[in-house]
Amino acid sequence: MAGIAVFSAQDVIIKLLSDTYPVHQAMTIRSLVALPLLLALVAVTGGVSTLVSKSAPLLAARGAIMFVSYTSYYLAFAALPLATCVAIFFVAPLFITILSAFFLRESVDAPRWVAVLMGFLGVLVIIRPGTVVFDAATLLPVLAALTYAVSQTLARKLGETNSAAVMTFYGNGVYLLAGIVLAMAFGGSGSTEGMHKSLSFLMRSWSDPSVRDLLLMAACGVIAAVGLTLLSQAYRSTRASTVAPFEYVAILLSIAYGWFIWGEWPDFIAWAGIAIVISSGLYVMARERGGQAS
Repeated sequence: MAGIAVFSAQDVIIKLLSDTYPVHQAMTIRSLVALPLLLALVAVTGGVSTLVSKSAPLLAARGAIMFVSYTSYYLAFAALPLATCVAIFFVAPLFITILSAFFLRESVDAPRWVAVLMGFLGVLVIIRPGTVVFDAATLLPVLAALTYAVSQTLARKLGETNSAAVMTFYGNGVYLLAGIVLAMAFGGSGSTEGMHKSLSFLMRSWSDPSVRDLLLMAACGVIAAVGLTLLSQAYRSTRASTVAPFEYVAILLSIAYGWFIWGEWPDFIAWAGIAIVISSGLYVMARERGGQAS
């Protein structure tokens, strides 16, 4: 929950920057700032030598998957209300429950499977495919959720031999390299006027940030170092299906931020979908606790 609270602040910053800067500029600066912080954390928690890991290829692969997840998630911010992005993304714990059952061999009983299906129904209610309010950008948080679920399922396995700090350091390194590659790819792309907002956020060229905006991007580096470490530690410490439901607090935070900063407020149908998603997650959590108690 602490990790999610930290990341919610980053969501606000990225959305604030999405009309002016490209996503890869924010990601690159964030990763540069986070790099020495994470290196220090690795040194304190286990020593720099722990970065030399037999799992290095898998750690890098997990970082690449996380990069796809967060980039897709951030791109949606440019086109959708903050609460909509976050609520749709919360199909991720449902994906995690599914992956935990099939790949980690964790037991998931029938009532929890029903709750997972209800959660997906809630996401469909929010997205409303086939209606005039549907935006293709709503598929970006779904992709983000799936790749996030894969990365956190990998964290459960990798955490058996690697610390949370090491996993986060590798992830940040991949973010930095990928951000530079995207900057090189789209640095001369020219005007993005008239493009879909999410595409514009991806393909926009770098621009000189104001002092305030540079500080906001740098703050994301501190947030990333702290938030990623907290979440990685959570997923390596216990069952993935136990940790996942606690992330739903982000939906409530995104609604509050969206209302206070942008005047966004979900309509009745969106509220219904959000309620279904949250209820499903809480039910899965309750069943998980009951299973452990028995």
